[in-house]
This record gives sequence, structure tokens and C-alpha cells, in this order.
Amino acid sequence: MPPVTPSTHELETPEANVYSTSILLANLSSPSDYHVLESAIRNATRSTSDRLVIILYSSAFVDDQDPRAKWFEIQRLLTWTYVEGTAVAQDMGKVLMDIDVLLRPPSAPAVEKNADDEELVKKADALYVFRDESDTFLWWVSRTSNPVFISKPASWSAPHISLPPPPDANAVLLVVALGGTFDHLHAGHKILLSMAVWLSRRKVIVGVTDENLLVNKANKHVLESLTHRIDRVRSFLTSFKPSLEYEIVPIHDVYGPPDPEIQALVVSKETLSGAAAIDRKRKELGFPPLETFVIDVISANHVALDSDDPELLKKTKLSSTFIREWIVDRQRHEEFRVDSQSRPA
Repeated sequence: MPPVTPSTHELETPEANVYSTSILLANLSSPSDYHVLESAIRNATRSTSDRLVIILYSSAFVDDQDPRAKWFEIQRLLTWTYVEGTAVAQDMGKVLMDIDVLLRPPSAPAVEKNADDEELVKKADALYVFRDESDTFLWWVSRTSNPVFISKPASWSAPHISLPPPPDANAVLLVVALGGTFDHLHAGHKILLSMAVWLSRRKVIVGVTDENLLVNKANKHVLESLTHRIDRVRSFLTSFKPSLEYEIVPIHDVYGPPDPEIQALVVSKETLSGAAAIDRKRKELGFPPLETFVIDVISANHVALDSDDPELLKKTKLSSTFIREWIVDRQRHEEFRVDSQSRPA
């Protein structure tokens, strides 16, 4: 039975309806062309209440070159896209809205398309397509009976962005590691995870902070359980790149699992000191030194926070601490509202 033809709409202003789950599909000629997506991302975010999945296609995402060569370009694409959506969501009070950005090579024939992506499109309440005439997008549109919105490119002139030279090319990175709390998985976490996946050709090891190290966290009563945090990390990683092997383990100290196979570590600016401690420990164990890759720290409306002060970065970034504070404040307001309504007039 052929798919039901969906209703399609040219989308120039935000759609009045709000959908629980939406998908935005977009083709990029280059990772540096991300600004053309501005209106498409904003419109899709405004019209989505719970989850937005942005799937970006580009020949730059093919695994045929050293990933170090595009490290800064891919990081800039991911940070800009996440910040663009997160800024709109937070301005609208949708702090817990889930936004995922997935990178895909140009699609193969329909029979070879990613089955998980097809399932996402089928289950979504609305599909946003960044205008494209290719068979790929026509095929995706045919997979849904829900509304489809066609977004036009934003008008812009390409800015000159001076990126640092790529890290020196060395051996192929088969095993890459990273660590974190990953509480209330947010854009900053997802960029960290995505860039580790971008580097690795075989396996990513993720250390998730065990609860015994989190006793001094603010609002710890709304911290997610270790099991839930591990499950969320695994779910995101397998959707970002299903073909890799993922080892996600609890960690009880800064060092994580002592594995001589690990070749590289991905950290944020605020955790550089931890990377240095790990390297010292590996030297004591006789393990080879690690390549360290550093991602930018982001806020809800800034692509990169240009500061070398770790404490300042902790206070200003998009953080799990902020999300927990928001949850607690909302709970207090709700309790006050219920209490006020229950009082006799």
C-alpha cells in the first residue's frame, strides 16, 4: 500500500499549531553553510513542544578522510545549530525541550536508508524540509502522512570565519573516550558526545559519573539516576552513529576505566585539568599518551564562551545545574499555585 500523500505548506512564518515531535531535514553543500538554516530551525523549534530532531546531510560527513581535518568546522556547525534551537526554546520557556542534531552522508537509494531515521520520520507529528528538489527528500516526504512544511533558505552572505588549523594528522583514531555527569542531557553534552563520535572509527568509551561523586551537587534530589543517564547517553549515541561500538560505564573517580587502547580524549575547556590528570595517571601505568581535543563551552545563546577561567565557564554555560534549578523553581511555583487555590476565599 503506497504512503498517504501528506499536506505540504510553504513555511515563511511560524506555524500556529504546536507539534509534540518534529523532524527537520536539510541538505548542506558545506558544513560552513549553516546560517542558511536559521529560519528553518527557528520555525521548527517554535512549533515543537517536546522533541525536535534535526537531520543534516552533506558529503562532508562521509567517513573517507581523517576526521581531524574538519574538527573545527564540524564543531562550529553543531554548536551553532544547537544554540540556534536552544535559544528559541528557552526564550519560550521550553527548557526541557529535547533537541538532537544528527549528521548523515548523502542518502543512498531508498532501500539503503537509515531504518532508525525512517522510523523517526514516520513517528513525528510534523516534518520540516529545508527546500530541496532531490529524490532523497521527496522519498522522505512520501514516508509520512503528517503535515510537511517546506522552509526557504535564509537570506545571508557567507561571513568570513577564521578557524584554527586542524590538529596534526596522526594514526587513525579507533578508540576515543570522554566523561561527564550527563544529567538532564542537554546541548553541551550532545556536542561533546557527537565530536567524540566524529573522531572515532571503531569505539567510543563514555564514563558517566557515579552517584557517590554527586553528593554535593545543587538540587541533587532532582538529579537523574545513574541508570537513566547511561540509557540517555546510549540512546543519543546510537541515533547519531549506529555503526560504532559504545562502552558506557559508571566512573568513580576522574580517571575512568584504565584502557591502554584509548587513543584520544574529548573534553571541554572547563575540564582541561582533568585531562592532564588522566594523562599523568596513564604515564604511571605505562600507557601511551592521549591526543586531547577541546570543544567550546556554550551558553543558551552563545556559540562559544571565550574565557580561560574554569569557574566563570561553569557559571555561564548551558548546564545541568541551571536545568535542575529551573525544575525546582517550577515545582515551587506549582506547589504555591495549588496551595493558593485550596485556600478558602
